Amino acid sequence: MWGRLSGVATPTIRPATLSDEPALARINWRTWSPISEITPRPVPETPFFGESTRPEQCLIAEFDGQSVGYVRLVQPIPVASVAHVRQIQGLAVETHVRGRGIGGALLEAAVAETRRQGANRLTLRVLATNTNARRLYERMGFVVEGVLRGEFHIDGAYVDDILMARGV
Repeated sequence: MWGRLSGVATPTIRPATLSDEPALARINWRTWSPISEITPRPVPETPFFGESTRPEQCLIAEFDGQSVGYVRLVQPIPVASVAHVRQIQGLAVETHVRGRGIGGALLEAAVAETRRQGANRLTLRVLATNTNARRLYERMGFVVEGVLRGEFHIDGAYVDDILMARGV
């Protein structure tokens, strides 16, 4: 458990539970953007948890008593040769609380959880159009390891997919 960070008005980061599903679905719906997503916008009633997303894969951020963000951390593929790797497959922070260290706190918690799980490498993929996220990842020690040029076609334009990683 990560608890409260030092300082005033900081987020609390904790493991998600099934009871967090309504809040996570709300965050997922409200933070969706073509700048950061390759999938169609979810409808408000879309369940957050399902076959590919389970509570134990998610950490949730609370700020001023409200759920305001999450990070989803998984083993990229279920084979022994990548057991040392975890991948961030979703990071979202409500717009009204951005710039308050919540994204950074979620990433710090993801690094700690990666280490706790016995892995030593953390990866993620980010759209080239998502410049704010890319800057955050760089500040948190992630480096670009690859670029898939024109990997996605979004809103009439080809968009690069950037692979970033760091050790833990």
